Amino acid sequence: MGLRTRIAVELKATVHGGELKLERYTGPAGDPGMLGIAPEDPVWRVHGHPTGMLTGGFAALMLQSLHPLAMAGVDQYSDFRTDPIGRLMRTARFITTTTFGSEPAARDVIELVRRIHTKVRGTAPDGRPYRADDPELLTWVHTAEVYSFLAGYQVYAPQRTRLTPAECDTYYAQAAPVAEALGAVEVPRSTREVARYLIRVRPELRVTPAALEALRFLRRFGRTGRERLVARLLMNAAVGLLPSWARTELGIYRPVLVRSDWDRPVATVVGRGLEWARGPSEIHAAARARLAAAAPAAHGNDSGSHLP
Repeated sequence: MGLRTRIAVELKATVHGGELKLERYTGPAGDPGMLGIAPEDPVWRVHGHPTGMLTGGFAALMLQSLHPLAMAGVDQYSDFRTDPIGRLMRTARFITTTTFGSEPAARDVIELVRRIHTKVRGTAPDGRPYRADDPELLTWVHTAEVYSFLAGYQVYAPQRTRLTPAECDTYYAQAAPVAEALGAVEVPRSTREVARYLIRVRPELRVTPAALEALRFLRRFGRTGRERLVARLLMNAAVGLLPSWARTELGIYRPVLVRSDWDRPVATVVGRGLEWARGPSEIHAAARARLAAAAPAAHGNDSGSHLP
């Protein structure tokens, strides 16, 4: 087995559990997916960029940890300590399915998450009750996530493919239906709305012992030495995607020159290596093929049918 194949197999095992479940993306023929997007749309481009999503994913976890109630649920219920790879796989599968999968597949994974959320409730260390299906908490988790994904794309995608300001607004608007289907409310749908939301929620954010433990855990993420090295390099790059106030709150000091002249170039090289090893995405190819069948499928059944 050559180096490229070994890396590809390890990457698929880490992110997807070794099984892509392509049936989620291949049919039914002509299904537009839950978001009704095409390959040229901003949310497809952002969520389809490996380096942006990996760095953005680490940044999202750090940013999300600053909400004491959201972090309390993760601390008390999540299996990230005992099965971090499993948690990564479930998160990756949710994002890829809701972005690139058929509408029935997307609705299925959303319903599964909603059922899990109903069981996650308790009391935070500060005495406040929390529940994972709290609409405001869902809005926070979603907004921190898409803000970070977009930041990762805008840094690590080739310059010519990065989103314009108008496309950034479109990205937030296209991603919002997933959060709303989960139960989020007043989901920001533009760059300005996201900025205003972050200003409004900032007084509620602070670092907690659980957040610091999660940060230390992320820095040691990986099952093998190679995984831990790659994760550490991407984690360092993710720090540069955080708002400055979030780095300060988390107690992370990484000089701007280190972030710009070392972290970003190294992450770019690592990301290109991972993309080279992966090759063309089978998930994207399956979704494109499903969409390509839209015209003949619609011609044969003008009424159409989508799940509510």
